Amino acid sequence: MSSQVEVSSVDLRYECCRVKSTHAEKQLLDSILTRGIRDPLQGVDIEDGSRILLNGFKRIRCARKLGIGIVPWYSFGNDASVGILELLRISNAKSLTLLEQARLIDELQSVHGMCGSDIALLLEKSRAWVSVRAGILKEMSSCIRDKIFSGQFPAYSYMYTLRRFMRINSVSQKDVDEFVVSIAGKNLSLRDIDILANGYFKGSDEIRGQIRNGNISWGLEQLKASSTAGSDCTPAEQRMLKDLEIAQKNMQRVACKSSGSRFKSASFQAQANLLSGGILRQLPMFEKAVRSLHDRSGQATGNILPA
Repeated sequence: MSSQVEVSSVDLRYECCRVKSTHAEKQLLDSILTRGIRDPLQGVDIEDGSRILLNGFKRIRCARKLGIGIVPWYSFGNDASVGILELLRISNAKSLTLLEQARLIDELQSVHGMCGSDIALLLEKSRAWVSVRAGILKEMSSCIRDKIFSGQFPAYSYMYTLRRFMRINSVSQKDVDEFVVSIAGKNLSLRDIDILANGYFKGSDEIRGQIRNGNISWGLEQLKASSTAGSDCTPAEQRMLKDLEIAQKNMQRVACKSSGSRFKSASFQAQANLLSGGILRQLPMFEKAVRSLHDRSGQATGNILPA
C-alpha cells in the first residue's frame, strides 16, 4: 500500500544490511534535487506508528540532506520477516547485491529463527541458493563486513580477488583483514586493488611492509614498474616465468590438500604413492636449479621486485 510518511518516523535498523556507495549517492542527490523522490521507499509498518525501512536508504539519506520531510512510502505489511522475504523476491529488479542478499538471509536466520529450507521454499529458490549466500557471510570477518557495507572497500574485490587468495593460496583471515584495513577508504580502482593484493600476498616482505604502513602509492608504483619490466621479456623468458608461477601455485595447493583425510580409496593411494615418489626423487635437482636461479636473478640489476 502506497502513502506519504514523515522521514522522522522511519526506523533505519536495517541500514547496516545495505552497501553504501558515495558515488551512487551523489548522483541520486542530484536527481532528487531536480526531480524529487519518484520511487517510494519500501518497508513494513509497526504498531507504534513507525516504519521499518528495508529498501531506499540512499533516498532517505538524500532527503535528510536536502531537508525533505515527507517521502513516498510502500508498505510490505506489518511483519519484518515477510517484508525481507518480499524484498528478496524482487531483488533482481531492485538490484540487491549478493552480499546484501546474504545479509538479509542471515537476518532471517539469526533474528527471525527461519531455517534455510524454509527460506528457500518461501522464495521459490533452491536450498543451494540460500546456502551459498549464508556461507559467504559466515566466512567473512566482522572487520571486512564493516569495511564493505560502509562503502570503504568494494565487494567485487573481496568476492573475486581476496577469496581467490584464501581458497587457492591458503592466505589466512588475519592477513586478509590486515590488507583490507590498510587500503580501505583510499578510493582505489578494482585494478589497483588487484595489483596490490598480488603484491601483498605473493610479493616481497618490503612490499607488504610498505602497504601496511600506508605507503600505497609507492607500492603501486613499484608493482606496476615490475609488471612493465616483465612485459619486456622475450617469449622464452615469459614462458619460464609462467612455469615458475604454475610451479609455485601447484606446490601451495598440494601442500594444502595433501593432509586432508578425504583421500581414502585404494586406487588413489596406489597412484599417489607412485607420483609422490617420482616428485621426491626430483626434489634435490629441482631445489638446486631453483636456488641457482634465485641467486642469479637476485644479483641482477633492474626494476624487477624480489619474489
